[in-house]
Amino acid sequence: MPHDISTTPNNPSVRITRSARRQKTVSARLVEGGTVIEVLAPGAMTDADLAPIIENLRARVLRHVEAAETADDRALARRAGELNRLYFNNRLRWAEIRYVTNQQHRYGSCTSATATIRISHRMAAVPTWVRDYVIVHELAHLLEANHGARFWKLVNRYPKTERARGYLIALGLEGEQDEPGASDIE
Repeated sequence: MPHDISTTPNNPSVRITRSARRQKTVSARLVEGGTVIEVLAPGAMTDADLAPIIENLRARVLRHVEAAETADDRALARRAGELNRLYFNNRLRWAEIRYVTNQQHRYGSCTSATATIRISHRMAAVPTWVRDYVIVHELAHLLEANHGARFWKLVNRYPKTERARGYLIALGLEGEQDEPGASDIE
């Protein structure tokens, strides 16, 4: 049975939904048009055990909401244009580049057939030099649709590639499947 707990005027309320089938994990999602954070918890977990987990999840959900709100597609397109000029001699063309909220396990994607680039809204909250790497990575896919040696040669034109990849690895957003020479992560 759902249970509402305290809320503040600037934050969504929290609703706890317990399930006997759920044994260990606690998760959260934004529902009801962003007005409620629904916490899905094991039926046997007490409110006292849940309280610190809920605060952590609430902070995480609100960070994602804030990142999505600050994600400016026009600024992203301008920055992509600057990076195109700096690292690709202004030769790339794309139909669209924009932030999206449906990429939870990727930092970006490029559909080279339609020249469409999508950047996870989570990238709006990372340092500029990391976001620039993600943009360069996706722009490079307009020329090389895989992660082969030619692709990495293009990406490595960006001088902070290794540093940015390390940052994303530390966040858990880039892993071994995206090593140079890998051919299928997107």
